[in-house]
Amino acid sequence: MENLEDKIKALKKAKNAVLLAHNYQVEEVQLIADYLGDSLELSRIAADIENDVIVFAGVKFMAETAKILSPDKKVLLPRLDAGCPMADMIVVEELRELKAKHPNAKVVTYVNSSVEIKAESDACCTSSNAVRVVKNIDADEIIFVPDRNLGGYVQSNVPGKKFIFFEGYCYVHNRIKKEEIEEMKKMVPDARVVVHPEVRAEIAEIADEVLSTSGMLHYAAKSGHKRFIVATEQGLLERMKRENPGKEFFPAGRAKICSNMKRTSLRHIYEALEYDRYVIEVEESVAQRAVHALNEMLKYI
Repeated sequence: MENLEDKIKALKKAKNAVLLAHNYQVEEVQLIADYLGDSLELSRIAADIENDVIVFAGVKFMAETAKILSPDKKVLLPRLDAGCPMADMIVVEELRELKAKHPNAKVVTYVNSSVEIKAESDACCTSSNAVRVVKNIDADEIIFVPDRNLGGYVQSNVPGKKFIFFEGYCYVHNRIKKEEIEEMKKMVPDARVVVHPEVRAEIAEIADEVLSTSGMLHYAAKSGHKRFIVATEQGLLERMKRENPGKEFFPAGRAKICSNMKRTSLRHIYEALEYDRYVIEVEESVAQRAVHALNEMLKYI
């Protein structure tokens, strides 16, 4: 009997489908993906590929983004309950209130957000290009939503602009503690500390490098160092270990897991392809407004 990997490959071929997977997915999904990357990489791929069907192993906002950028393609999300708690922290009415209070500000929205929030924004960004987006946007005041930690990191790199933050955060990165990293440094004193910009400011301040997931992968591959303490979701560490067999990677204390990212299995991907489960649709009027903000993001890849 065919195993799931073979069935998935056959269905992809039959339906001219492509499987995109985020770096935080479980390893079995990472290994079968056609493209594996962070939000910016996968957004660019979704906008450019010619396949008829996109299966997105990630969370809902990622599949929505793919649908907006590729409106003529069928986009499938294998687990409809794979959401993003940070994206759910802000609603449209709250963003509109901020815009009314700061009429001269431009809205820069982290791609980890709902399509309705993107539609209210001037530009989107990811952790890998947020600084470039904010530097280049034509405004001295920036409403940055929803991640206050990423926004604070951007502010530290763009001190000439005024920032208005929303109090959202990634529950995975926000719970990384300074004490955990300090303890790990005692255990592995020669390790480089590499953290994601979604961490709190006090964590970023003690890091050797503050990098997106793609930035971490590139840094680990090119660095002459052999040991790394990596403060991000555990799925990325699994990929780093696979791709750098001569190097060692340690989590920042207890491994940090995003339960939403871990919901998708090979079985769910197979069922998505077999039964068109679950088709992502975005209301056209909302998509037309959101695509402008996403295209602003894609200028800075």
